[in-house]
Amino acid sequence: MLQSRFIKNLKKDKMLLLLLLPGTLYLIVNNYIPMFGIIIAFKDINYAKGILGSDWVGFKNFEFLFHSIDSWLITRNTVLYNAVFIVLNTVVAIAFAVMLNEMKRRFLAKFFQSVIFLPYFLSMILVGYLGYALMNGEFGYINKHVLVPLGFDAVDFYSRPDLWIYILPLVNLWKNVGYLSVIFLAAIIGIDNEYYEAAVIDGASKWQQVKSITIPLIMPVIVILTLLAIGRIFYSDFGLFYQVPMDAGALYSTTNVIDTYVYRALLEMGNIGMSAAAGLYQSFVGLLLVLGANLLVRKINKENALI
Repeated sequence: MLQSRFIKNLKKDKMLLLLLLPGTLYLIVNNYIPMFGIIIAFKDINYAKGILGSDWVGFKNFEFLFHSIDSWLITRNTVLYNAVFIVLNTVVAIAFAVMLNEMKRRFLAKFFQSVIFLPYFLSMILVGYLGYALMNGEFGYINKHVLVPLGFDAVDFYSRPDLWIYILPLVNLWKNVGYLSVIFLAAIIGIDNEYYEAAVIDGASKWQQVKSITIPLIMPVIVILTLLAIGRIFYSDFGLFYQVPMDAGALYSTTNVIDTYVYRALLEMGNIGMSAAAGLYQSFVGLLLVLGANLLVRKINKENALI
């Protein structure tokens, strides 16, 4: 009985399933088949023997992350920076989205969207060299045309790790705020205007409308994006942390994260097993964090949880 019903539904929805086929094949080829490479994290890769023929080493490849003198530093930097990015990007992107939604002249809104969305597509390599041109200690624009003319001493940004605690979040914000704003703006546009009309009749101010209508109604989108970001809290934007600081050794204390550390270790030792182990560790911890955060959200409000 169940089998016949399944076949009947299959025939009924065959066109929809056919449309689903390309995306399904893409996911299988691009996301699931490469998962076979997880075994690299547990092997001492010998190119002559191949992946399957290489010797098993268990968890030895994971030791270089946990036994390194820099393990606490890179973990702290990765987690804290990403935590700041999540909060800062979300707050500023929502503010921009609300502002865009309040704009009455459509051409101005579209122009502003383009301006804030453009940085997301710019390469971090370009941003890195642009930053170098701006912040170089000798001929950088900030020193030559801003600080020195105002009577301040020139600042060598690439030898001041304390300044990059503020520079990196600002660059990340500049890159991502446009993309996130468009997502939040789409969610805000979908809100029924009757809510705002009723609020105006009741004498609610713009801030009260945002606080009592806009934020609660786009909360599911905020939660989903936050959970996805939490899932990658042990990952970092490689271009941001490697290319923007120009791989300056003096800045490692505030710019070195798990991804840049693994990349440098891979360049020095050429051990892809250790690199794979780091990637698996990041993915596993990210999965646990997403499940934990989703469980917390589910206890607070089931409707906003992913599952």
